[in-house]
Amino acid sequence: MKLPIPRFPLAPPSFRGRLHDARTATAIGRWLGVAVAVCFVTGLISHYLQQPGMLADVLPSRPRWGYRVTQGLHVASGIAAIPLLLAKLWTVYPRLFVWPPVRSVRHALERVSVAVLVASALFELMSGLLNTAQWYPYAFSFVPVHFAVGWLLIGSVVLHVAVKAPEIRAHWRRRSAGTLALPAEDAVDRRSLLAAVGVAAGAVTVTTVGQSFTPLGKLDLLAPRHPDHGPQGLPVNRTAALARVDATTVRDWRLRVDGPRPYELTLAGLRALPQREVTLPIACVEGWSKSAHWTGVRVRDLLDRAGAPPGALIRVTSLEARGGYRVMVMPHTYARDPLTLLALRLNGEVLSLDHGYPARIIAPNRPGVLQTKWVARMEVL
Repeated sequence: MKLPIPRFPLAPPSFRGRLHDARTATAIGRWLGVAVAVCFVTGLISHYLQQPGMLADVLPSRPRWGYRVTQGLHVASGIAAIPLLLAKLWTVYPRLFVWPPVRSVRHALERVSVAVLVASALFELMSGLLNTAQWYPYAFSFVPVHFAVGWLLIGSVVLHVAVKAPEIRAHWRRRSAGTLALPAEDAVDRRSLLAAVGVAAGAVTVTTVGQSFTPLGKLDLLAPRHPDHGPQGLPVNRTAALARVDATTVRDWRLRVDGPRPYELTLAGLRALPQREVTLPIACVEGWSKSAHWTGVRVRDLLDRAGAPPGALIRVTSLEARGGYRVMVMPHTYARDPLTLLALRLNGEVLSLDHGYPARIIAPNRPGVLQTKWVARMEVL
């Protein structure tokens, strides 16, 4: 028996669901636009703090809590943007099925720009979310690719807003001409939908932001880190085991400071120098942060002893055998700040091996990845 060949209609599917309209898309798009803008600006701050380059001499070391706030906002706005993006896509997805799919050159370019916008937004938010959990199920390096696609995303947003400006303007407010032309009976359901989307964005924010905004730490239910969990009451991303640093590695530890007057110090010699105490946060790119009490020797005192000129860059090298942040370059604005220490103690206790024993860098307004642990050498450049 010959089976009939199924026939598929050439016409697109018909969408009878309500609220797939420009007013709903505009209202959600405003919230999403704010979240993306905050995420982009704070992401630039984080990137240039980690990769100073030409900005090395102008990056500020104050306020001491600056990176904690900006990176906390970066991760919080990125997480809040996820339900907003999903709601926005739900609102506009019927437009994927318009027929004919391409009506003109302008229409084709518009559809390509939307495809780039959606793809870059999904990539940025999902890869950023995976980074907060330190899970990298891909072969490329996260930092440069995330940074490059961030520019692609913000460019796509600007282009999309420019193309859709007349439609956005017509539906910007409840009393705008385009909004008034929509069925009046949809207004109540639209407000309910927008309220639900707002609650969803607020819920994922409140249950994750406690990893950096410690007053909400008890509500930190969904974030991969809790600010109070870890050795000596402070979280750890890169443990001594991961860095392949153990008791044997640090047994004969000596600090070498290279400059016009190079010298070496044993741990006992470092402890014999004037000790300073500071309260500074560790703030990591994954979004968690926690203030702690540190004791150690001011970096600028060590540099002065080596004869370092005031504006010199400082290269700091860790004992760890490998890793992207094994070597760190510190601008003079940080090296000369009186709050920047080569820390020996954390919260009144000798540093644990996971926190960088025998000595680590702690500086104000710096990403945690640049607070080098297991410091073995400091060089005046």
